[in-house]
Amino acid sequence: MSKTDQRHLGESDSPIEDELERAFNRMIAEGTQRLHRTWRGVTVTGFFGGTEVAMGVLAYLSVLHATHNPLVGGIAFSIGFLALLLGRSELFTEGFLIPITTVAAKRASIAQLLKLWGGTLAANLAGGWCLMWLIMAAFPQLHAQAVESGAHFALAPLSMQSLALAVLGGMAITLMTRMQHGTDAVVGKMAAAIAVAFLLAGLQMFHSILDSLLIFGALITGKAPFGYLDWLYWFAYTAVGNVVGGLVLVTLPRLLRSKDRLHQERDEVERTSQ
Repeated sequence: MSKTDQRHLGESDSPIEDELERAFNRMIAEGTQRLHRTWRGVTVTGFFGGTEVAMGVLAYLSVLHATHNPLVGGIAFSIGFLALLLGRSELFTEGFLIPITTVAAKRASIAQLLKLWGGTLAANLAGGWCLMWLIMAAFPQLHAQAVESGAHFALAPLSMQSLALAVLGGMAITLMTRMQHGTDAVVGKMAAAIAVAFLLAGLQMFHSILDSLLIFGALITGKAPFGYLDWLYWFAYTAVGNVVGGLVLVTLPRLLRSKDRLHQERDEVERTSQ
């Protein structure tokens, strides 16, 4: 079907389907606001993102301690993603689809993207560490489970399986973002958060922020058979895998699907800036 015919069939003259057009507009509007935050806005929002994910980690460890079933624990972890959704906080691995689309549309710069990524990542880890310290102080009965769960990731060797788990983890979290921006219904957004939490935590995919908090919890107990250098090594290749999964497997195909619409947006930006 030609582009002209597709425009005539829809409610608007967009070169993409009406539902994709609405989702595209939502992403651009949100991405523009997120990427134009000040440093203070980026770090505070990222700090709260880390603390809210840590609450999901608390739920995960508690259920895992009681049931020894990661799949059930994954459902419990969804509390963390629901808090992110409803609290409007920021998670580093959520910063792929929407910010990249916004930069591709020329609504923000690469420098602003790097500020969002760097500030959010550091603030996520700082906020998560602080709350994990409180959790370990408040729930000593979870120490053994924290050590076991943290060791599962921190001591994982660099292998094809580890990289694949990291790529899938990045894909899963970016897919959650895509699903949540495909609907205006809060119930639908919540369902996406619960589903991806089940996949990510329940199947123990490698996620640079979520699993770092498990590792931090283990280290804080003082009983972990590993140190912060082991975490840093694991974190380095996991973060790369997350970026590859989020950008290559989800964001890039979405950009290609909306290529004509992106050209329109870029043209509009250039016209208004003249």
